[in-house]
Amino acid sequence: MARNLDMTALRSFVAVAETGGVTKAAGFLNLTQSAVSMQLKRLEESLAVDLFDRAGRGIALTGNGEQLLGYARRMLALNDEVYSRLTSRDYEGVITLGVPHDIVYPSIPKVLQTFHAELPRVRVQLVSSFTNRLKQSYQRGECDLILTTEDRVDADGETLQSVPLIWVGAPGGVCWKQRPLRLAFEYGCIFRHGVQRALDEANIPWDMAVESDSTRTVEASVSADLAIHAILDGTTPPYVEPIQHGGALPTLASKKINLYRASLSKGPVTDRLCELLRQAFKTL
Repeated sequence: MARNLDMTALRSFVAVAETGGVTKAAGFLNLTQSAVSMQLKRLEESLAVDLFDRAGRGIALTGNGEQLLGYARRMLALNDEVYSRLTSRDYEGVITLGVPHDIVYPSIPKVLQTFHAELPRVRVQLVSSFTNRLKQSYQRGECDLILTTEDRVDADGETLQSVPLIWVGAPGGVCWKQRPLRLAFEYGCIFRHGVQRALDEANIPWDMAVESDSTRTVEASVSADLAIHAILDGTTPPYVEPIQHGGALPTLASKKINLYRASLSKGPVTDRLCELLRQAFKTL
């Protein structure tokens, strides 16, 4: 007698495996943690195998779990493709989404991947720039949706998450111990003035050692231990690391990740993209 796998449970299984935990997976799936846990339990019971090794502090896949993960990804991809091809014929066009450089990763690629799987005829044109420039483009009607990183939110926006800024430097670097403190920032970075103010209030001398319009230039300088930088917690790229300064540097303020949606960009397509963005940044 044929038996069928629960696609909803498989989706939760893949989400937990990819995010490394039930909490983040639940946020991305817009479910409660208990709901995700129950789905995983039912999936294990239906297959009569353990999919996760829960003996350690974290959550890791067993051998059976690793084997299922490949199958599950292919099954979900095919499921989503069939569903989108047969139900999305009325939806096509272009949505322009503006995102600040520093929060493109890790959330935006997953959002774009999921959106494309569900609505393959709708193209998302991604514009990456600084918050101030994105807001100017938005006001000129050049973007349908924008994300920003700001101290506050305007009346026509919504705050998705409030995230603290952290100091980052080269892995194992010592530049943060030097005085004056060497900083690296883009000219248009909205964080730099708040960082400078925090250092002034802490009576720490500083020097803007690296200034550029290029984010890559700043990243290269920081990873070479020539200067330090400040980014939102949870967005640290692999070539730098949070500085464990033990109080030698001031604690930095939190910034709001805000979503703005143009009044003319209404409808189920932009509704869905907005929902994916909310889910992604709720788990940042």
